[in-house]
Amino acid sequence: MVGQAAETRDSKLIAALTAAQLYYMQDKTMEVIAQELGTSRSSVSRLLSFARESGLVDIRINSPLERLGMLEQRIRDRHRVAAHVVPMPEILSEVERLERVALTAGRLLSQFVDSNMVIGVAWGSTISAVSRGLTQKETHNTTFVQLNGAGNTQTTGVEYSSDILQRFGSAFGAQVQQFPVPAFFDDPATREAMWRERSTRRVLDLQAKMDVAVFSLGSPAAEVPSRVYVGGYLGRDDYRSLREDHAIGDVATVFFRSDGSWRDIRVNARATGPGLDRLRRVPRRVCVVSGIPKLVSLRAALAAGLITDVVLDEGLARRLVED
Repeated sequence: MVGQAAETRDSKLIAALTAAQLYYMQDKTMEVIAQELGTSRSSVSRLLSFARESGLVDIRINSPLERLGMLEQRIRDRHRVAAHVVPMPEILSEVERLERVALTAGRLLSQFVDSNMVIGVAWGSTISAVSRGLTQKETHNTTFVQLNGAGNTQTTGVEYSSDILQRFGSAFGAQVQQFPVPAFFDDPATREAMWRERSTRRVLDLQAKMDVAVFSLGSPAAEVPSRVYVGGYLGRDDYRSLREDHAIGDVATVFFRSDGSWRDIRVNARATGPGLDRLRRVPRRVCVVSGIPKLVSLRAALAAGLITDVVLDEGLARRLVED
């Protein structure tokens, strides 16, 4: 009887926690939550009340007893990173998964960003979604700097990357610094020459002072295409070169292999994102990623020590801790 009572209480705690995360962290209505949990709206209301009364909900959601807490602990133990697992049913599409993960990441970033900081931001489909889910937090003497260029032969990319940066700056009352260079130069020598220009050095020097870097992982296998793979940034010769060099993903347009190596991947000699050695020196490196197709890229990035904090969906988290 004691065991049954404990099991019943644990089940109620798990249901209450799931309802609270969906309601407070993802802005889902009680009707939507009731559908996902297979219960009634009144039951959801009672679960939310129980969550508040029992201490599960305070400024943030605490999860000492449920499955997500155990997943986060396993990821922390195995990969030495802080994990933030976003709950969701398996039936969701990859687009819905990305939006929910991005919204949670937007809320969490207010805990990582403070005054007198420099925060590097990569552009892309996921980080664009994160920028739309940011919560307001006033800071002073804080700067958001673009990590990699966004131009290609079809567009300067300035408007796209600027929109992302401006949303970050507005949310935190901060300054923004764009990086008005192509995503990839045509010739490595051109990049070397550009990197000697004082106007470019100013941005690179600012990047060198980063306290936080915010990025996702590119993957050619993702169901929600990474922008670098579908936005006209890579040509046929580039794809062939990446295949020959066994590249499986990228961070801010810098490609890496499954073992985390990256230096001798030829396309990287023309890329404008920070070298992975430079990225590893940033004190806090927040990766936002969703979808099982990103698993190979995520494992490689973790093995390479590129991540200190990861926000990911429940399905991806489960696959990550499988042997």
